[in-house]
Amino acid sequence: MYFASDNAGPAHPKVMEAMVAANEGYAMGYGADPIMDAVRAQVREVFEAPEAAVYLVINGTAANSVLLSAMTKPWETVFCTDCAHIHEDECNAPEFYTGAKLTLVPTADGKMTADDLRAKIIGEENRGVHGPQRGPVSITQVTEKGTIYTLDEIGALTATAQEFGMQTHLDGARFTNALVALGCSAADMTWKAGVDTVSFGGTKNGLLGVEACVIFNPDIAWEFELRRKRGGHLLSKHRYLSAQMQAYLTDNLWLDMARAANARCMQLADGLRQHNTAKMLFEPQANMIFFEIPRSEHKRMLDAGAVYYVMNGDPAVGDPDARLTGRLVCDWSMTESGVSQFLDLLHG
Repeated sequence: MYFASDNAGPAHPKVMEAMVAANEGYAMGYGADPIMDAVRAQVREVFEAPEAAVYLVINGTAANSVLLSAMTKPWETVFCTDCAHIHEDECNAPEFYTGAKLTLVPTADGKMTADDLRAKIIGEENRGVHGPQRGPVSITQVTEKGTIYTLDEIGALTATAQEFGMQTHLDGARFTNALVALGCSAADMTWKAGVDTVSFGGTKNGLLGVEACVIFNPDIAWEFELRRKRGGHLLSKHRYLSAQMQAYLTDNLWLDMARAANARCMQLADGLRQHNTAKMLFEPQANMIFFEIPRSEHKRMLDAGAVYYVMNGDPAVGDPDARLTGRLVCDWSMTESGVSQFLDLLHG
């Protein structure tokens, strides 16, 4: 019963098999391997974007930071939410790679609105040489609160950016969890909604470690290549990244894994709703839940054994009636029985 993070889950066996197969013999490095040619075609087909530039990096921080660096000048600011992953969890890597600052847009449920974004945009680039200039917008999908932007909401944000001549980046670490929840296509959630670049995540959804950087704006593709190399994120033995992404996109494995993770999350949500003291802080929409129960309940569950999840505060120290927040994240490998065991402990 491991709900700490989808990063903690195993890679899918088909992905591991692909890695072993890719290990045979010799292949050109730095993305010149023949598997990458197939991957590029697969990604373009998934996104219905035959001209898209497609590059692979090993993790989400690199994908977000290098993409944003190709979209942002050092004197500009990137607009994102106050709980965006690029703000909370990347150790200022986006600022390091871009040389720019982040301007934070307030949220109630992890999502910014077009009106709030517009207000922040208007607040910048009005001090001439003395202030930051307007750079791109970055949208986190799924948000760090487990919520999902609808297609209309994404379209409203990108339209707002375009009003001011700005581009939009989509941080899609949990891209596929959002896509299957919305029942839409990859194209619908990206370029058809006005998105210019996307970090197409795979590591949280059953890969060993690879993300695809998909660029719909050809003007920044070459700069991205140079920045990826300069930043140390062009792998020499690139075929091991290519092999993972090829397995991911073959026979809809990427969709199947996300559907499995989301289904287990909905099973958890149903069980939490039946608990007298549990309160969900946000409506679960993908594979992540934030919930609140008394400290004593957290302690009882943890003492009962084999349950691991992220929570704020020490379950053993403090007012037993104080309500502490826990976070539950499901990955593709979580089973129905694992969720049932957790819920059995919760209901005591």
